[in-house]
Amino acid sequence: MTVDAMAESAEADRPAYGAELEGFEYPWPVQRFSFTSQGQDLQMAYLDVAPEEPNGHTIVLLHGKNFCAATWEESITRLSEAGYRVVAPDQVGFCKSSKPMQYQFSFHQLAANTHALLEQLDIDSATIMGHSMGGMLAGRYALMYPEQTDQLVLVNPIGLEDWKQKGVPWQSIDESYAAEQQKTAEGIRRYQQSTYYVGDWQPEYDRWVDMLAGMYAGEGGDIVAWNQALTSDMVFTQPIVHEFGELQVPTLLLIGEQDNTAIGKAQASSEVQATLGHYDVLGEQAAERIPDATLVEFPELGHSPHIQQPEVFHEALLEGLEQR
Repeated sequence: MTVDAMAESAEADRPAYGAELEGFEYPWPVQRFSFTSQGQDLQMAYLDVAPEEPNGHTIVLLHGKNFCAATWEESITRLSEAGYRVVAPDQVGFCKSSKPMQYQFSFHQLAANTHALLEQLDIDSATIMGHSMGGMLAGRYALMYPEQTDQLVLVNPIGLEDWKQKGVPWQSIDESYAAEQQKTAEGIRRYQQSTYYVGDWQPEYDRWVDMLAGMYAGEGGDIVAWNQALTSDMVFTQPIVHEFGELQVPTLLLIGEQDNTAIGKAQASSEVQATLGHYDVLGEQAAERIPDATLVEFPELGHSPHIQQPEVFHEALLEGLEQR
């Protein structure tokens, strides 16, 4: 069997899931928040995990673009054991939530959707924690709802730099959609290995590759790819870094310094690429811009420190939460 044939066989053996991730089980019961937005009836899937011994605090976990509520599994377990009520939604356009064909995606809109969910759950205030794209969303939420934000936690957030300002070319939604349709499990795995885990790979990471690739491989793969294209445009065109100085809440930055994530980097010139995604510098710059920031750096870790080294990461997270 040729190498290409082996690769095709491996792809065929991987699971296929529904457009709303039907068939992929989350570690806790999935609940649904139904609401109307932009003239459409939508639903947000979410996890709401209660601790056995409550400490009186709630923390909301906001996933990244290539992640879901389920990828917070280890964090939810650790935080719940520490006494936190943990709410982890899937945003509209992602994972087990609605994927509209037409929707004006913005971080403002996703923040408003999240705030409506918390109101439905009678949560007056919470710590807001975001990873990757979820860091951009968490920052927007804290800017919009400072009185309802006890603390902001940013875990390797993207958006610590303005890519278009740095010279990354804009990519049309049609071009992004075509690229999304070409995604495979092997391609996702290669990207995650180099960016999320600093070249390392552990068998437990395959679950998250299958989760993403399975949505593309299922019958609803086209609408999944379309929503991913729409949200890529949101991420590229709506930078938040220029507003860091306006944040009014205590902020904890948890940064894996080996991260090299930069949206659109592959479309940029080699000269521009060389200037992008230097998280060892970007974390420090963000801490200087945010008025009340605490920076914790992990020199050996990549884009997903909470998955790569959960013991080290969650020790730092819980210590940072307790100091506020």
